[in-house]
Amino acid sequence: MFVSFHLHHIHTNILLGEKRKIAAWIKQIIEKEHKNTGNIAVILTDKKHLLALNKEHLKHDYHTDIITFNYNDGKTISGDLFISIDRIKENALTYTVPAKQELLRVIIHGILHLLGYNDATENEKRVIRKKEDDALSLFNALA
Repeated sequence: MFVSFHLHHIHTNILLGEKRKIAAWIKQIIEKEHKNTGNIAVILTDKKHLLALNKEHLKHDYHTDIITFNYNDGKTISGDLFISIDRIKENALTYTVPAKQELLRVIIHGILHLLGYNDATENEKRVIRKKEDDALSLFNALA
C-alpha cells in the first residue's frame, strides 16, 4: 500500500522535494490510528475547479480549501484529497503562516476526515485541530 501524489492542472513548488517525506508522514499518522494506508491521492488544483466539484458532488455553492472523497475499505484508508492552491495561499495570508504549513495542515485535515474525524461541532473542531497540530509537530520532527 502506498500514498500517491498527483498534481492536477497546477504548477506550484510548495511541495518541492517533499513528496516522500509527506507520504511517510501520512502513513505514520494513519498507522497511529491502527489503520492501514491504501491509495491516497492529493490533487492540487485551483479554486474554480474545486468550486465545480463542490457544486456537483456536495451541492454546495461556495469556495473551500479541500474536498475529501472517502474510498476506505475496512481498516484500509484510501481517498482523494482535492485541494485548492488558491485557497491555501489566501488562507496563509489570512493566518500569517507559510503556504507550505497551510498546505500541510489541509492535507492532514483531509487525512483525519478519512480516519473518521469530523468538524461539525465545536468539540469536534477542537479535537481535529489538536490532531492537526500534533501531526504538524510530527512532520517538523521527521528527517
